[in-house]
Amino acid sequence: MASHKLALITAAAVACAGSLVACSSSDDSMSSAATASQSATEEETSSVEEKADPSSTDDASADDASEAESSSSTVSVVSTTTMLGSVVGDIVACASPDSTAITLVPVGADPHDFSPSSAQVADMVTSDLVVANGLMLEAGLEDALENAESDGATVLAVAPLLDPIPFGGEHGDDHGDEDEHGDEDEHGDEDEHGDEDEHGDEDGHGSEDPHFWFDMNRMATAVEIIGAELAEDNGDVFAECGSKIADQIRSAEQDVRTLLESVPADQRILVTDHDALGYLADVYGYEIAGTVIPSGTTLAEPSSADLVELVEVIEDEGVQVIFANTADPTTLADAIAAEAGSDVQVVTLFVGSLGGPGSGAEDYVSMMLTNAELISGALNAT
Repeated sequence: MASHKLALITAAAVACAGSLVACSSSDDSMSSAATASQSATEEETSSVEEKADPSSTDDASADDASEAESSSSTVSVVSTTTMLGSVVGDIVACASPDSTAITLVPVGADPHDFSPSSAQVADMVTSDLVVANGLMLEAGLEDALENAESDGATVLAVAPLLDPIPFGGEHGDDHGDEDEHGDEDEHGDEDEHGDEDEHGDEDGHGSEDPHFWFDMNRMATAVEIIGAELAEDNGDVFAECGSKIADQIRSAEQDVRTLLESVPADQRILVTDHDALGYLADVYGYEIAGTVIPSGTTLAEPSSADLVELVEVIEDEGVQVIFANTADPTTLADAIAAEAGSDVQVVTLFVGSLGGPGSGAEDYVSMMLTNAELISGALNAT
């Protein structure tokens, strides 16, 4: 049986390797530029004949001055991922509709594997603010971000500011007995960035999980941080809008919570394409039983032994759903599902990217609601 599994899954791994290369984003990827919603042309009020009145003139001047003081600057903001691009676009549209919000990684692309074009690098350098995820999520953008910063760009990496959790361990538990960031656990003994751990050598990932957006309250905090950063040079309205958008995200989180907590506790078991749902597991009491790619990045490659072991875990745990990722091929997940049994299905989530028009995941909040519906629907049906 073991040799049969090894042969099947090794062939699938070879097929998937080619698919992953084909699905990589190219340097020629165009900017997913989205100019923040333009304000409608203000209708001029009809003039009314009236006698000149010095006091009314003074009042009008005072009103004009007040409006000038309260108006915000026009800014250009560049975001790396589509999730960040969504919330940054909301802040900018609220605070300064004539401003520009640009997203580098296209919808449907894997942020782990994206490299920018020369035009996108220029956009970063000339922007007022670059909002990045950080913690090595954008591995293909690291050099470009560093170069843009050295050329004078302001780069705000938000994930390190959000009390990130470590990779691995028991999700849904305390994530490490010695230190909340895992500095003393198996992932962080030698270096806080995991250079000596299983996530830090071959795939370039550190010990801290960058996929913070699967905790909507952390994303809400990130929005407040971004708004406050923009407000420093461009007016308090950016901070006010950041708080407003953050409140909307926290309100929507209650609907996500209701869906995910509808799954009985003993059925909250996840097998995913890579280690990306740690924050979701942590917040809502799920267990991650295994991953197709045993890493926090899709750039790593599983061994045949890894895949055989995962099939055994699925069989032992009675798992009936593998959650894959819209931004990457499902070849390996499909092969593992077929080997594990006819009852195992593959359900694709929006993990590293928003969805396109009609996907139900066109913005950050709808993405999280759709994922919660897909997870709860699949697990409640088992």
